[in-house]
Amino acid sequence: MMSEQEMLERIVIDPEVMTGKPVVRGTRLTVEYILGLLAQGASVEEILEEYVGLTREDIQACLLFASKSLESTTFMPLEIGAA
Repeated sequence: MMSEQEMLERIVIDPEVMTGKPVVRGTRLTVEYILGLLAQGASVEEILEEYVGLTREDIQACLLFASKSLESTTFMPLEIGAA
């Protein structure tokens, strides 16, 4: 099993790639895009079938990156519909 640091090393930020958004190393797949697929109901297996070369660990790294990114963030409630 990989350490958190090894997992996080799978995610890179380069201003020359996808305008500096965090991406899976060696791809142009953003963390945001992978999380969006998962949020829309795509399974890990479906994502892996669609994106050859992407690994289960890459998807786990996206989740870990998002989790770590939110640790020190304060949120306001989302507005659901207009009153």
